[in-house]
Amino acid sequence: MPTPADRHRRYWARNLRVVGWLLALWLAVTFGIGWGAPALAFDFFGWPFGFWAAAQGALVVYVVIVAVYARTVNRLDQAHEDDTD
Repeated sequence: MPTPADRHRRYWARNLRVVGWLLALWLAVTFGIGWGAPALAFDFFGWPFGFWAAAQGALVVYVVIVAVYARTVNRLDQAHEDDTD
């Protein structure tokens, strides 16, 4: 039977793994879209399309990242509470 300290350590290891993957996705989106956006070189309402796509697309991905984090950590919290009962 794992001790409470072991369960707590396992909980935080899982939480940090989720955070690490989501931060890696954030990094890829932030720099990947910014790096690839200038290739879309036509104007869209007076702005370069690459700039517009990067700005709007990145915001959508950031909201999805927050939603995935919230859902995943809620499930992890519920599983951890079940382990402590």
